[in-house]
Amino acid sequence: MKYTPQDIGRLVRETRKGLGVTQKELALTSGTGLRFIIELEKGKETAEIGKVLTILRTLGIQLTLTPPAATKRG
Repeated sequence: MKYTPQDIGRLVRETRKGLGVTQKELALTSGTGLRFIIELEKGKETAEIGKVLTILRTLGIQLTLTPPAATKRG
């Protein structure tokens, strides 16, 4: 499945709100800035990947990466 920055932002926003956490609280808890949280939730395409992973981890969102299936030669 292909996810867009907007999909990730929506997931972060919905999860944060579901947990009853403000953007400011999430920024403080995750060690990022409020502006970063706002931009991430809006789907900013140039968000720093390390910070995005920190936010996902802080909210308890699991990320699974699956490499493409290896092709057989022979």
